Amino acid sequence: MKIRIKGNSVRFRLTQSEVKQLCEKGSVEEQTNFGTTSFGYAVKITKDKDSLHAVFHSQKITLYLPEKWGKNWYHNATIGFEHHQDDLHLLIEKDFTCLDNTTEDQSDNYPNPKLMTNK
Repeated sequence: MKIRIKGNSVRFRLTQSEVKQLCEKGSVEEQTNFGTTSFGYAVKITKDKDSLHAVFHSQKITLYLPEKWGKNWYHNATIGFEHHQDDLHLLIEKDFTCLDNTTEDQSDNYPNPKLMTNK
């Protein structure tokens, strides 16, 4: 899972296995360690909200995805979801392979539609 934070915008990108785990288990979570402290980020499916909702608590961002959107996300062609929570722009999407060369492991990313040829 990747996150991108720029100003008041937070974007989560999930690989195929992460989307599958989210749909099957209801959550996916990671953390980055900074020596004696860590920064966490998670996505959880919720029945309590009708749109994306994020909270920042105890050095962790948790993005809540409504069950109606997330339950079958692995099995459909929906790329992602977005919502404005007050001044905060939230976006969650499937992670596609990059169009340019990168050393990053992309073996679990979704095939990029721009690289697909029409047959």
